[in-house]
Amino acid sequence: MLEVPSLMWQLDELMAEVDFVSVGSNDLFQFSMAVDRGNARVSDRFDILGKPFLRILRDIARAGERNRTPVTLCGEMAGKPLSAMALIGVGFRSVSMAATSIGPVKAMLLGLDVEQLSAELNAALDDTRSQEPVRTLLMRFAEVNNIPV
Repeated sequence: MLEVPSLMWQLDELMAEVDFVSVGSNDLFQFSMAVDRGNARVSDRFDILGKPFLRILRDIARAGERNRTPVTLCGEMAGKPLSAMALIGVGFRSVSMAATSIGPVKAMLLGLDVEQLSAELNAALDDTRSQEPVRTLLMRFAEVNNIPV
């Protein structure tokens, strides 16, 4: 279970030793961004679709691909169509979610051009000058492509 930021600097070594990696997105986000979702004083900083965290997830997915190590993700973000779309865009192909989330996420996936999404999302994540939130980019992508989110 990859849940602590220190593993980000050991991804290749880690993946050489394991059969698979499962990312615990809730804890990894909280520990990486120093944000407690339950604390009202900082909960407004909780944006799972922010560039820094999506870059972390992309690095993990790429390390899995590079090392031929299956990478999955569990956590609340996989069960919401917009954030599931972001996960697909950064390279995740296996996620877990509550049964009630399957229908809406599946509906989103059926209309998704993964290559186009990945190209646009990765360009945005690599652009250090743009101030456009990734959430805005994803919503626009969904609207233009008639993807239900």
